[in-house]
Amino acid sequence: MMKDKSDAPNTQPNNPLHGVKLADILDRLVDAYGWEHLGAMINIRCFTHDPSIKSSLTFLRKTPWAREEVEQVYLRLLRRK
Repeated sequence: MMKDKSDAPNTQPNNPLHGVKLADILDRLVDAYGWEHLGAMINIRCFTHDPSIKSSLTFLRKTPWAREEVEQVYLRLLRRK
């Protein structure tokens, strides 16, 4: 018998990234820092040359090291507040 998902305990209760969409992380970072500062913090072309949410999401979904950098900056932002 298969259990309903609602019966399963939260498997990552202490993970602040759990359930947060990459698009929401990026929106929050752009609001907090702006593209220019974000590009200085994480030097990737999608932040420094004609930046957009769409191009950044495409790149970050395909590039694990860049996504990890973005997530780390987001976590630092959360700790600040």
